[in-house]
Formats: sequence, structure tokens, C-alpha cells
Amino acid sequence: MSLTVPPSLLDAAERGPVDDADFVACVRDSLPYAWQTVSRVVAELEATGGHHADNVEPPTTDAERGQLLRAMASDAIRGGLERHFGVRLAFQNCHRVAAFRTTAVDSPAYRAFVSPRGQLLNQSPELRNC
Repeated sequence: MSLTVPPSLLDAAERGPVDDADFVACVRDSLPYAWQTVSRVVAELEATGGHHADNVEPPTTDAERGQLLRAMASDAIRGGLERHFGVRLAFQNCHRVAAFRTTAVDSPAYRAFVSPRGQLLNQSPELRNC
């Protein structure tokens, strides 16, 4: 299961659209490692003033890896994180999450990160089974 959904949020979803803030809170509470990783990368982006920042440290446990994979693989979860933080997220391997300013989405750095070449250059034997 990707998210631990409070009964009140499930009831709201059964009745119709849900508030984005409630959904993002559910993500934060359900996937704390993913939330912390994205939060840290976004904070680094804001602190440096650059066009992007990314996480290069692999998760230490399979549970952490699973949280990050679930967050990045779900369009709804990833989109909620992007809207909440005001960034565009990109993902490589099992851990390399990058946050790009929305104005940098068509930049050379973004295109390089999401390219097949970028993916291939980010491979290593340690990450083959991640």
C-alpha cells in the first residue's frame, strides 16, 4: 500500500474531489523518508539559488527505498509534491531525486538529467538492484 489514508480522507474521496493540502499531508505522514528527501532537495535548491538540486545519497533501507519509489512512481503523489513545493521533480535510479525550478524545466540541465544519456551515466554496480 502506498499511503496510509485516514478514514476521514477516504470518506472525502468517496464523496468527490479532495483538498490538495489534505492529500499532501497524507503523503507526508505515509511516506516520511520520501517527504524528507524531497524537502531537503527543495531546501537546497532555495538555499543555493540555482536552477536545480538533487539527492545523490541512496536510502539506507529497503523500506526507505520503497517509499521513494512509490512517491516518484505515482503521478498523483509526485504531482502533489510538485504543487506543494512549487518545483518539477525528476528521478533516476532508486534514489536520485532532483528538484528543478519550474522556469528551468526546458533548460539544458533538466534535459540532460532526464535524458537516456543522463540515466546511463548515473548507473553503477552498487545501484543495479535498487
